[in-house]
Amino acid sequence: MKIKQEDVQDNQLKRGLTNRHIQLIALGGSIGTGLFLGIGPAAVLAGPSVILGYAIAGIIAFFIMRQLGEMVVEEPVSGSFSHFAYKYCGSFAGFASGWNYWILYILVSMAELTAIGVYVQFWWPEVPLWASSLFFFLVINALNFASVKVYGETEFWFSIIKVVAIIAMILFGTYLLISGTGGEHATIHNLYNDGGFFPKGFFEKTATGDFQGLLSAMALIMFSFGGLELIGITAAEAENPEKNIPKATNQVIYRILIFYVGALVILFALSPWRQITTDSSPFVMVFQNLNGMEFELFGRKIFFTSLIANVLNLIVLTAALSVYNSSVYSNSRMLYGLADQGNAPKFLMKLNKQSVPINAILISSCFAAICILINKIMPKEAFSILMSLVVSCLVINWVMISYTHLQFRRSKDRENIKTKFASLFYPVSNYICFVFLLGILSVMWITNMKLSVELIPIWLGILFACYKVLKTKKE
Repeated sequence: MKIKQEDVQDNQLKRGLTNRHIQLIALGGSIGTGLFLGIGPAAVLAGPSVILGYAIAGIIAFFIMRQLGEMVVEEPVSGSFSHFAYKYCGSFAGFASGWNYWILYILVSMAELTAIGVYVQFWWPEVPLWASSLFFFLVINALNFASVKVYGETEFWFSIIKVVAIIAMILFGTYLLISGTGGEHATIHNLYNDGGFFPKGFFEKTATGDFQGLLSAMALIMFSFGGLELIGITAAEAENPEKNIPKATNQVIYRILIFYVGALVILFALSPWRQITTDSSPFVMVFQNLNGMEFELFGRKIFFTSLIANVLNLIVLTAALSVYNSSVYSNSRMLYGLADQGNAPKFLMKLNKQSVPINAILISSCFAAICILINKIMPKEAFSILMSLVVSCLVINWVMISYTHLQFRRSKDRENIKTKFASLFYPVSNYICFVFLLGILSVMWITNMKLSVELIPIWLGILFACYKVLKTKKE
């Protein structure tokens, strides 16, 4: 893959993302539907122990991010890990890695558009999922036709809203717990007073043949961390990537601790875990349940109204829009990178006057639009089906990143090159990631996500067949 060194040449992406854009894009990729909506099914399966699950998955995600970050800082190019797989693991690896990531984010796009419909139904239950999905599909794609700076600014403000909202929710929830004004059920004891911290065990089979417990929820938890790799995609359009990429990557770990673990502790403390359902965002539900209660703030009595839940629902809607916005961006840049490698048609490299890969956006959008049809045909099952497919593609993606990183480091060691942003605990962290991801697939195989695992070899076979056809045409 050709490494671009000048931004002014035709047919090249422009470095229009500043440090603040990179910081918030990295944050935006890690706060979305997985936290605000996906926590519902996970909590039903495992209770408060999902807090530990998010912490463990977050550490693995951070290892992966550091591995990717080390490669990106050395070679800041478009289609990052596809480029690295192509260079250090062979042409098929690059082909498969890039196209798998593309389909991953197509599925993420579908899941986010579905979640958007769920959030809209909080206000207007009569509005079908497909109608909301279609409306925001058109709006977000239109924004992405503008320059990368417009995308950066949009994502910056989307992420600011999410960050401020979560911090405010944590602080406000903490105040309610300390002051005792969060209602009779609000207590930190909710974390362990109903069956303990592991009320459904680690991994147990129920009388109906289903599984419950922390391990059974890990695949759902994994869904929340899909998107952290987005920082690698921004490398070709980032100003001063050697400085900004490491800074954004290193902040991932405490973001996870604050925004995931912190928010979940407050969620489970404010409401008994058995009250959490899969019908809507648990965060919105908790504050909706406080409607009509009163609390004292700075000596003044304040009554809860439905306004608080409505504002929070608006925020989680913004979070879903943010991740979908990032999906449109990342998919178009991955297709651009694949075309640059010769692993996708060259017309996908066409840029408009704002240096945006317009054809890549259009093609990706056409596939993501399938979500609108899915939501019309099977609105109740759409989100859970898409979530399980996302996790399968995400596991492939993370395995490929970690394996490519091993080959990358071995290559640099042979050349006696010391990298600028070394990953943590190499190579032990790589093998820890492999074991964890294999465990995720094992849990999915045993539980009701078996089909998603069975589709992995079929998907890889399709990729290999397409690769052979492409290679034959080149010859």
